[in-house]
Amino acid sequence: MAKGYWIVGLRIKDQDTYAAYRAANAEAFHKYGARFLARGGTFENPLGEAWPVNTIIEFPTFEAAKACFQSPEYKRALEVRGEAIDTDLVIIEGYDGPQP
Repeated sequence: MAKGYWIVGLRIKDQDTYAAYRAANAEAFHKYGARFLARGGTFENPLGEAWPVNTIIEFPTFEAAKACFQSPEYKRALEVRGEAIDTDLVIIEGYDGPQP
């Protein structure tokens, strides 16, 4: 079964609210087996436009990635976040097929 991923771009407008959001989303991420692969680190953007902060979160399955976003725990975290963060979020299924 393929893993699931959140690919997230962020623009943080209020650092204090962002810190509260990170504390609040931990409950949902723990419940659904999330693991951060990249979390706001240094990056290069050779093509297109990038967000100031980029994150990749791995889940054990695509279904877990979707369920986490729809969970009451994550909905509470979104309420904490409010309008303090602009976000693009893609939930994507991992690829287990042949490689080049």
